[in-house]
Amino acid sequence: MKKIKFLLLFSLIATMSCAQKSPRQQAEGTIDGVKIAIDYGAPSVKGRTVWGGLEKYGKVWRAGANENTTISFDKAVTVNGNVLAAGKYGFFMIPNESGDWTIIFNKKNDGWGAYSYKEAEDALRFNISPEFGDENQEQLFYGIMDTILFAWEKVKINITVAAK
Repeated sequence: MKKIKFLLLFSLIATMSCAQKSPRQQAEGTIDGVKIAIDYGAPSVKGRTVWGGLEKYGKVWRAGANENTTISFDKAVTVNGNVLAAGKYGFFMIPNESGDWTIIFNKKNDGWGAYSYKEAEDALRFNISPEFGDENQEQLFYGIMDTILFAWEKVKINITVAAK
């Protein structure tokens, strides 16, 4: 009986400590009649250098922490003017030190990190200009307003979505 209690307590502590580092978050909303859901791990800056440090320039990043970030659309859409079928996608980015960043919607939506990412499985890939500001967004954030907003550290990206 003591072993069971110890295992339950250990499991609870391990779950709580892991969950607090980059908790899973969900953003849900509607743009132009399209229901959108985003599921992501939300890491915090914690005084670290994010862009070019924690997240390397020129490398595919899962756009969140732990399990891949996923984004789903209940109808076909245009995303920044590009057609994308209804469905659930793995969501990735490639941050760059200067110039545009690459946004990726990948057909594989159940990976862990970018380790199993394959460009051949991309459903959509396009470049976008990030916005750099002075205010620090401590915890990674996705919001669905009139655009899909990504914000972390001093970077914001607005992705336009419309029903097809």
